[in-house]
This record gives sequence, structure tokens and C-alpha cells, in this order.
Amino acid sequence: MKNLFLCLLCTLPFFIGSCSEKADLQAVNAYINAQEEFSNGNFQEAAAILDNEKKFPPALTLRAKAQYFMNDLDNAEESFRQAIKQRPSSYEAKLYLARVLREKGETEKVKKLIEGLLADHPHDVQLLRFTANNALDQGNVAEAFALLNQAVEMSAESAMVLLDRARLFWVSGRWEEALEDLSKAKVLLPFDSPFARSINQLEKRILEAVQ
Repeated sequence: MKNLFLCLLCTLPFFIGSCSEKADLQAVNAYINAQEEFSNGNFQEAAAILDNEKKFPPALTLRAKAQYFMNDLDNAEESFRQAIKQRPSSYEAKLYLARVLREKGETEKVKKLIEGLLADHPHDVQLLRFTANNALDQGNVAEAFALLNQAVEMSAESAMVLLDRARLFWVSGRWEEALEDLSKAKVLLPFDSPFARSINQLEKRILEAVQ
């Protein structure tokens, strides 16, 4: 909790700059308390703590998420829209709003939101998965396949990031962390990926060295 508070203090100037009024320490403290309740699965308590929040985008988004997980879709939609009004560039609020609208059967509104999000975040795996599932809901199997194939390609790229970090861990003498990253990378890569060989070779090299 202390680390969360310090993080928020560091980012507070950014939030203040993006709001029409300053987010005071009371709003930040409320957000921290609500975040702790949310992390513990106490969604009703988290939403109640932030019930009177009107301006602080992270708090509005957190309240909306708590309402969403409580299946209070109408209030969640309103809170997400308030968060987006305060910070129009909020990716998380827009994606969750799309989820709310999808559950409410607002097909055209979901489509419009998705199009805007994809224009700004075409390589986001979470967004690609959501869009694929939404396409499947509409019976667009081919589109769902295309989107999931794109998500798989992005996952493969993430695997290569893990491979690069594993190499760095290895040369830094942190072989256990290197093996952990390699294990994660293998899960992300397709079984027939040409990069799997590089992962297996590094893994073998590390295991032989530490025996």
C-alpha cells in the first residue's frame, strides 16, 4: 500500500494536468483505500468509497470497474463515461465501457468504440481478443480468426522480449530468473515457431552451466 501511495504521488502532476480541476489529496487517499478493497475483491466497498468522486479519472475508472464486476452495468457505464470525459485518451475506461455495452447488447456502440481503440492500439493483445470475441458473437468467424492470428503474432513478439531479458539475466549471473523467463517464452510461442530453437538452446546452455 505504501508503494502504491508513493507511485500515485509521483504521477499526480500528470493527473492534475489532465483534469479541469486539481485532484486533491483527499481524492488520492480515497483512491488508495478503494484500490486496496478492489484488490481484495471487495467491489461494493471500493465503489462506496468513491461514490462522491466527480473529477479524478483513476478513481472514476476504479469505481466503474468495481460496479462492472458487481454487474451494476448502468452505473458502471455512467462512471466510465465520466472518466472518459475527464480524460478522453483513457484506454482502460474505453475498453471496459465497450465490455459494458457488449453485455447490454449495444452492438453499434461497441463497434464504434472498438474501431476507435483499434485505430490507436492496433497491436494490443487484450483489445484484439475482445474484438475477436465480439466478432464471434456476431457470427463473423473469419474475422475472429484473423484477429486472433494477429494476437498470436503479438504474443510471439512478447516471447522474444522475454528471450532477450533471459539473455540479460544470464550474463548478469541471475540464471534462475533467466530460466523463468525462458519458460514463460515457450508458453507464448507456437510449438512450430523457429524461435523455439533459440529458447531451447539458451535453456540447455544455462542448465549445463549450473549443474
